[in-house]
Amino acid sequence: MEVSNGASTAPAATTNGEQEDVGGYKLKFCTVCASNQNRSMEAHLRLAQANYPVISFGTGSLVRLPGPTIHQPNVYPFNKVSYDTMYKELDGKDHRLYTANGLLNMLGRNRQVKWGPERWQDWQIGVPRTEQGKDRGHTGTEGGVVDVVFTCEERCWDAVIDDLLNRGSPLNRPVHVINIDIKDNHEEASIGGQGILDLADSLNKAAREERDIIGTAAFDMASAASRTSFDERVPEIIGEWQERWPNLPATWTLAWF
Repeated sequence: MEVSNGASTAPAATTNGEQEDVGGYKLKFCTVCASNQNRSMEAHLRLAQANYPVISFGTGSLVRLPGPTIHQPNVYPFNKVSYDTMYKELDGKDHRLYTANGLLNMLGRNRQVKWGPERWQDWQIGVPRTEQGKDRGHTGTEGGVVDVVFTCEERCWDAVIDDLLNRGSPLNRPVHVINIDIKDNHEEASIGGQGILDLADSLNKAAREERDIIGTAAFDMASAASRTSFDERVPEIIGEWQERWPNLPATWTLAWF
């Protein structure tokens, strides 16, 4: 995979972005942006293509997409309107405009990934996700928990952290929350998606190593004690990744479900 700064990885053979699933342990990931439309969905797709379990959310109060003017956005509620419905509505409103600004292409991609935008604050963590079986990356996320959350801008990171604090950590399960600042346009979202996948690969490699040392049963319990050795490696992994991706500033914290 070629990246913007000259670094590269060597994934298995791909077809239309799909990587061969080589099996083995995989961390579970979550991607988050404001409206669960552009940055989080680009990263969701890339992680799913690499065969990682992944879900995605937005942290805004409503889904907001550009309209004919800056003062006339297209606004939708979370969890109630599908990407397909949005696509058809905007295509009917102004095919030329929404083709030119990339919205139809984005929504066309999104509707191939999952049904519609979901809101982080409405996510029932730890409750089985039984209605998302057709989503890309669903396999492995059925239990309603993840190991790593990637946010795409600081305000989303703040919203996720604040929400987790307000929930009171009922599962007592560690989760790494990593913010990667990505500008909200299609080009930067593509670059950011590459960067997130690269970091996911590095984190997963370390997790596999620690799981082999600690033991499958203990590591998979995902308790604070069983994940300590992995958790302690994460800051160094992010530091090494940041050297490869200097234009994607990252912030990290260990939080709790």
